[in-house]
Amino acid sequence: MEQLRTLTALVDYAKKIGAEKGPRKVAIALAEDAGVLEAIEAARKEGFAFGILVGNGDKIKAEADKAGIDLANYEVVDERRGEAQVGMTAVQLVSSGKADIFMKGMIHTNNFLRALLNKEVGLRTGKTISHCYFHEVKGYDRIFFIADAAFNMYPDLKTKADILSNTVGLARSFGVECPKAAVLAAVEVVNPDMPATLDAAAITQMQRRGQIKNCIADGPFALDNAVSEESAKHKGIVSEVAGKADILLVPNIDAGNMMVKALVYFSENKTAGLILGASAPVVLTSRSDTIEAKTLSIAAAVALSVFKG
Repeated sequence: MEQLRTLTALVDYAKKIGAEKGPRKVAIALAEDAGVLEAIEAARKEGFAFGILVGNGDKIKAEADKAGIDLANYEVVDERRGEAQVGMTAVQLVSSGKADIFMKGMIHTNNFLRALLNKEVGLRTGKTISHCYFHEVKGYDRIFFIADAAFNMYPDLKTKADILSNTVGLARSFGVECPKAAVLAAVEVVNPDMPATLDAAAITQMQRRGQIKNCIADGPFALDNAVSEESAKHKGIVSEVAGKADILLVPNIDAGNMMVKALVYFSENKTAGLILGASAPVVLTSRSDTIEAKTLSIAAAVALSVFKG
């Protein structure tokens, strides 16, 4: 497939998957929210997703009526035994193969993740679970993948390597055959007093020795020379990644969270995200996310659900 360079192209690709393979089934935990229902309705109308709505059937209907959505187009699983059980019921639909994607509705994040990680019916694989935001930013010719800005707070070297591997898989599902990954720090030189630069150098070496596959990783990079070829040239940095990064691997949640929110609020952009490392794609959105962001996250989950290798 061709590399997806915009999130509009991502939706078009998800629509193609829906046309060729049928809509992917999305199990939504506590689907008692008009915004979540509007997102899955948009995906349904585009032909790439079908919702299995888990939660209190009466509350789901009330929210659907509020949004003008006909529940005849959905499967509703009436589950009223509390949030924890809603999460378990929804995730079991995915682990049993009755659904393809696990999505958070109004359920609290701790209950959602507890279901995701349940040893009996969850989606554990033994791999590190991580999060990736992906962004279309005006003025750039590619999608940026930023990890991990939401799940792993202060990852050690091994966890960072796992986060990168997870993110490479997502980028490749978007058609980026060999993603260029910039391992970020405050500076672009190794400084023994700055642990992030030491981790970046180690990850670079791990990739070169084949411990991290299907990408080109380099670092440390400051943000400017990771995304600006002019800045990299000015600083004399010679690297296949300099100025051309697809993946931005952040040192910790503080740096990542601020970077993502700066992109959202200070640029013209489209942004969405996924949980990675589970046995099926996982959509974890917040109540503040727009309908578009939620729909884009579903589209990304659809792309990831059919990716082989």
